[in-house]
Amino acid sequence: MYTIGQVANFLGVTRDTLKYYEEKELVKPRYDEESGYRKYNQFDIHDVMTINFYRELDIEIKKIQEIRQSKSLANLEYILAEKEAKILEELEYKKLLLKQIKSVKEDYSKIQEHLGKFTVKEMKPLEIKGELTDYTAFNEYEIIRNNSENLKKAVTLNSVRRVIHFDREGIKADRFIVVNKKEDTDNHLTSKVIAYPKCIYTVLENGRAVDGGNNIDNEVGDTLIKIAQENGYELVGLAYINIVLTTYEEGLERVFLEMYAPIK
Repeated sequence: MYTIGQVANFLGVTRDTLKYYEEKELVKPRYDEESGYRKYNQFDIHDVMTINFYRELDIEIKKIQEIRQSKSLANLEYILAEKEAKILEELEYKKLLLKQIKSVKEDYSKIQEHLGKFTVKEMKPLEIKGELTDYTAFNEYEIIRNNSENLKKAVTLNSVRRVIHFDREGIKADRFIVVNKKEDTDNHLTSKVIAYPKCIYTVLENGRAVDGGNNIDNEVGDTLIKIAQENGYELVGLAYINIVLTTYEEGLERVFLEMYAPIK
C-alpha cells in the first residue's frame, strides 16, 4: 500500500491531481483510519495510469467517467470517434485561421510597399453579394454577417467596397457593396462578378489619428485625375475603396484604405 505522496512521485502527477481524481470518483483509495492517510493499492495505481492515458488524449473527465461505467467497448469507440471529429474540426479552423493571419500579414506588407504610391494593377474578381445604403447603415449589417468570410461571422467592414462614381467636376455618386473574393475553383457563382485588368492602384491612410476624420474624397479624386493625365491613362470614372487594416495611435484610429481606379 502506498501514500498519495508516493503515488504522486511514482507517476509524476501532483497531489492535487490525485485528489481531483478522487473527487470525481475515478480512483477510490482506501482510507486508513489508524494513520489518517489514504492508501493506494496496485489497482488504484493502475486506475490513475489509465486516467492519465485518456487525459493525454484530451478526453474530458466526464467522458472518462462514462468509460469507467461502460459495459461495452462500443462506448469507447464512440467517444474516440467523437473526439477525433472534434479535433479534425479544430484543425480545419486552425488552417483557416492561419490563412487569415497570412492574409493580414500580406496586407501589412502591401501597406508598407504601396502607401502613398501609385501603380497599375489588376483588380481581381469579386462576387457581389449585396449592397448597403451606407457604411453607417448598421441595421443593414445582417447582409455582411450572412456573407462574411470571417471565421466567427462577426461584422467587420473588410468585405465592404465603397464604389465612387466621379468625373473632372468631382464625385457624382457613391454606394457600398458587400463582396466575396472569387476563388479560381468557383464555377457555380450565381451573383454578379466584377473585375478589371488594369487599374490605378494605391494605399491611402485615413482616420482621426491622421486627418481628424476629415473627408479626403476631393483630395483623392484630384490626385487620381492628375496621375491619369501625367501617365496618359483614361479613367473609367469609378473607384473601388476598401479597408485593408485599422490600427491605433494614442487611442485614435489609423485606417489604411486600398483603392482601385479602373482605366481603359
